[in-house]
Amino acid sequence: MQIGIIVALAVLALVLILIIGQFINLWLQALFSKVDISLFSLVGMKMRKIPPRIIVEGKIMGVKAGIPLVTAELEAHFMAGGHVSRVIQALVAADKANIELNFQRAAAIDLAGRNVLEAVQMSVNPKVIETPKIVAMAKDGIQLKAIARVTVRANLDKLVGGAGEDTIIARVGEGIVSTIGSSRVHKDVLENPDTISKSVLAKGLDAGTAYDILSIDIADVDVGKNIGADLETDRAEADKKIAQAKAEERRALAVAAEQEMTARVEEMRAKVVEAEAQIPQAMAEAFRKGNIGIMDYYNMKNIMADTEMRKNIADDDKPNKDHD
Repeated sequence: MQIGIIVALAVLALVLILIIGQFINLWLQALFSKVDISLFSLVGMKMRKIPPRIIVEGKIMGVKAGIPLVTAELEAHFMAGGHVSRVIQALVAADKANIELNFQRAAAIDLAGRNVLEAVQMSVNPKVIETPKIVAMAKDGIQLKAIARVTVRANLDKLVGGAGEDTIIARVGEGIVSTIGSSRVHKDVLENPDTISKSVLAKGLDAGTAYDILSIDIADVDVGKNIGADLETDRAEADKKIAQAKAEERRALAVAAEQEMTARVEEMRAKVVEAEAQIPQAMAEAFRKGNIGIMDYYNMKNIMADTEMRKNIADDDKPNKDHD
C-alpha cells in the first residue's frame, strides 16, 4: 500500500516537473530582469491559451524602458485580439519622444485597427501624402492640373474614430478645385501657386480626421485644355446642326409643295385632254342637228391654221430679238 502511494506521488511529481520545466527558462529570464511574475502565473497563461513569452518579453521591455505594466492588462489585451508587442513598442517610442501616451489609450488605438506604433512614429516624423492630379477650371475657361503634397502628423487624441488619409486627400482636392475655380484668370494661379496652399490650409481641412495638417505645398501646376473655347465650339457646332436641320426641313417642305403642284398640273392636263376628247363628239352632234355647216367647219379650220402659223412666226422671231 505504501509502495503504491510512493509510486503515485513520484509520477505526480514527475508530471509537475515536466509541466513546470517548460517555463523555468522563461521564469528565470523574468526573474533576472526584475520582472515581477511568478512561475504559477506562467502556467496559468498557458492554461488560458496565452503565449507566456509574449507577456514576459513585453514586461521586460517595459521595465527596461521604465514603463510600469500590469500583467492582467497585457493578458486582457491579447485575449481581445490586440498586438501586445506593438502596443509596448509604441509606449516606449512615445516615452522617448516625450509624447503623452498611456497603456489604455494605446490599447484602444490598437483594438480600433490602427497601427499605434506607426501613429507614434508619424507624430515624431510627419508623413507626406501626395494627391493625384487634380483638374480644375479658372473663370477664364482655362483648365489647370495641380498636384499637392500634404504634410500631416498623427493626432493620437483623435486617432480612434478619426477619418483617414482618403478623407484628407478628398478635402484637399475639393479645396484646390474651389480655389482655382474662384480665380479670375488662370495666370494668377500660375504666377502665385502658393495662394492655393494658403487658401486650402485656412479651411481647417483636418477637422474630424486622425491627423493634423502641417502644410500643403503645390508640387506641380500644368495648363490643360481651353474648356471655354471648347464649349463655344461645341455650342457653335450644335447651332450649325440645328440650322442645317431647319434648312433641311424647309427644303423638304418645298420639295413636297413642288411635287404637289406637279401633281395638280398633271391633273389639270388630264382634264384638258378629257375636255378636248369631247370636242369631236360635240362637233358631230352639231352637224347632225344642223347647227353648223361644212363651210363653218372649214372657216374654223382656216382660223386655227392661221393662229398656229402666227404662233410659230412669233416663236422664231423671239430669239433674234433677245440676240439683238
